[in-house]
This record gives sequence, structure tokens and C-alpha cells, in this order.
Amino acid sequence: MATFHFDLVSPEKLAFSGEVDQVDVPGVEGDFGVLAGHAPVVAAIRPGILTVTSGATHQKIIVLGGLAEVSDKGLTVLADVATSIQDLDRQAFANQIAAMEANLAEKEGSELDHAIERLDHFKSIEHQLNSTALH
Repeated sequence: MATFHFDLVSPEKLAFSGEVDQVDVPGVEGDFGVLAGHAPVVAAIRPGILTVTSGATHQKIIVLGGLAEVSDKGLTVLADVATSIQDLDRQAFANQIAAMEANLAEKEGSELDHAIERLDHFKSIEHQLNSTALH
């Protein structure tokens, strides 16, 4: 399988850089996979799990929003937050979800809609983390 260069950058660090076979990205308008030769595109990403495939290895990384750009140089993801599943503090993540739920009562209108959408994304990540497929 043809490979391409992938960089995952967050404000804290360069989370990943290397040649990969495929990257599955949680896009705002739907998840999408990137392979070598993908058409150029810029897409917003939503909170979710990004999967990097190199040979038989699948690395799962939680991203909490950002941008993905596919160019002739490969794929670059600029993530607001990027955390490997192995490095995630699951209790802190669950506490963050609980705090988000508690703060819903303070919001209204479009701000409430946005908060509910973000909460749904976080709960989806938590559900995926608790499924047997990721253990």
C-alpha cells in the first residue's frame, strides 16, 4: 500500500509525524479517511477519535476539534487537543463530561445548542473508549 506523510500538531506538541498508510479523521461534516493520493481538501474536525494506520498497527488519538488539510505534501491535522488513548486520564475525562452536563442549565439559545453538541461528541468518545473494540 502506498504511504503518505502525516503530521498531527497540537498547541502543546507535535503529537505524531511520519509515513502512514491511512488516517481516519472525525470531520464536522462526517468522518473521512485519507489515503495516499487523496484530493486536496481543508476540513474542520470535531471532537472524536482519529485513527492512524501504519501496516498492521492502528493508533487511536483523541482530538477535540481543529483543522485537517490534505495537500500534495500529505495530511496535516492542527488539533486543539490531541491525546493518545493510552495517555488519557479516563476519570478526568468523565469528570469533564459531568461538569459540561452541570453547566447546561446556565446556557440558552444557540449557546445551549453548541454546548449540547459538544457534550454529545464527548459522550460519543467516552462510549467508544468503553467499548471492547478499543481495549
